[in-house]
Amino acid sequence: MDLQSLIGTYGYPVVFAGALIEGETVLVLAGLAAHLGYLSLLKVVAAGALGGFLGDQFYFFLGRRYGLAILDRFPAAKAVAPRVDALVVRHRTLVVPMLRFAYGVRTVGPIVVGAGRMPALEFAALNALGAFAWAILVGGAGYVFGQVVIAFLGKAKVVEEVLFAAAAVTTVIALMIYRRRRRRAAQRDEARA
Repeated sequence: MDLQSLIGTYGYPVVFAGALIEGETVLVLAGLAAHLGYLSLLKVVAAGALGGFLGDQFYFFLGRRYGLAILDRFPAAKAVAPRVDALVVRHRTLVVPMLRFAYGVRTVGPIVVGAGRMPALEFAALNALGAFAWAILVGGAGYVFGQVVIAFLGKAKVVEEVLFAAAAVTTVIALMIYRRRRRRAAQRDEARA
């Protein structure tokens, strides 16, 4: 199986899964793949938006059901939770969609909002808006980045394969770092408890 058919077969499920977790790197790379003709940019945006939306909905309902217990495991998040809740109540139409763009709080943000006073349907609508904006901007950045790379390097097949090999290695390293940080954070939280 060559690179193009591999990306064509598994690209959209990988974008969806990556966006479900955090996904910026995967979404940028998928935008690049769309630029190179391996994927459809529209489908990349749709898969990224759906994955991002469902991930945040899961975290919101996790916060709604177990909010205080979860926040007990994250003392820093628990300390700011009342202020975040007050901010969400006052400026929800801006805050909820922008949570997706706030590095470091993308996962804990919906948990804090879920533990607060925001109605679930309103969160879903604002979350959908944020997820689509995020997928368009981040996937589009990968697409534009692809245009820049092609402009400088040309459309050589070897260059495409090197770029995707580098992208695959970068993605694997980023996922390993992400898992390692989460594991260390969990160990620190257990040690504090």
